[in-house]
Amino acid sequence: MPKIKTKRAAAKRFRISASGRIKRSQSNKRHILTKKSPKRIRNLRGMVAVSKVDERVVRRLLPNG
Repeated sequence: MPKIKTKRAAAKRFRISASGRIKRSQSNKRHILTKKSPKRIRNLRGMVAVSKVDERVVRRLLPNG
């Protein structure tokens, strides 16, 4: 039986925390930043947890994570 490969696109987008939750970076911070307030941009920093509904799908993409 061959090894299960990790989806490389998912590996670049998600990280698994020490507690086992999956983290992702937030969207809306790449371009057209001039019209967004500094507070809004600041609040988009850092990683957030993936929703419980989507966690099962992401775990399938990261079998070795």
